[in-house]
Amino acid sequence: MKYRLLYFASLRDQAGSAEEAVASTARDPHALYAELAARHGFAFAPERLRVAVNGEFAGWNRELHEGDEIAFLPPVSGG
Repeated sequence: MKYRLLYFASLRDQAGSAEEAVASTARDPHALYAELAARHGFAFAPERLRVAVNGEFAGWNRELHEGDEIAFLPPVSGG
């Protein structure tokens, strides 16, 4: 399936882009993030991130569908 991915903060820096389109066999955000972490070297464990699917916060085991937009949101620090 094809997904549109959005990255923020340090994930954006590590991926080298704020967004990308990918084809994957991953059926949930957890499996998709594992693929992306291996590809881009993401250091955050999934439990430290929030995930959103189509603009709504979602659980890591939510079923994904063709064309979904998935955003991975790392913790932020204030200042």
